[in-house]
Amino acid sequence: MRMNDDAKILVLGPHTDDGELGCGGLMAKRKAMGHEVHYAVFSSCRRSVPDGLPEDVLVTEVKAACRVLGLDPDDDLTLLDYDVRTFPENRQAILDDLIRLRQTLRPDVVLCPSLHDIHQDHATVAREALRAFKCQTILCYEEPWNNIAFATNAFERLDEEILDIKMRALECYESQKKRPYFTQDMMRSLAITRGCQLEGGYAEAFEVVRYML
Repeated sequence: MRMNDDAKILVLGPHTDDGELGCGGLMAKRKAMGHEVHYAVFSSCRRSVPDGLPEDVLVTEVKAACRVLGLDPDDDLTLLDYDVRTFPENRQAILDDLIRLRQTLRPDVVLCPSLHDIHQDHATVAREALRAFKCQTILCYEEPWNNIAFATNAFERLDEEILDIKMRALECYESQKKRPYFTQDMMRSLAITRGCQLEGGYAEAFEVVRYML
């Protein structure tokens, strides 16, 4: 499976940092290749910000991470403000936002969390993406700490430079450093593991939900 050179890519992040964790390498690589890459984030998780930090700290951090990945926070980032852990009850509004993104951006490829993701916000975005994007290729990105199952049936190869860009983007999230999955060792190990499935190197893996020929 090859992505067309002119494919427009839309990454859906339930929360700030989800897109970078799941497919930051793809975002950086494809942006450098000249693709249009847009990142839509549905919550800046103000209620989950660690004590002592500004409640909008994740807004600052996601913008910084976008710059590292090569995205323009003013043009390539849509930041919505749903309250964390309330997505199921806001399902219809989220679907409406996804449809607006489809109509405005006209993406060819959409990346979202896995349909097997156990976080309620992630699961809602994944399910509603299937409803909103019926004529687009849909790939689910990997976040092992939330996935009860994950089929690695699509890959994006990453070289050392692109993997380093992904790592530097994640370093922008100072507020999240205490989370066990937010470590250089974990993310690099995952990239090595997925690269091993391709007989070496680094990679990100994806589930194919729909592929448009």
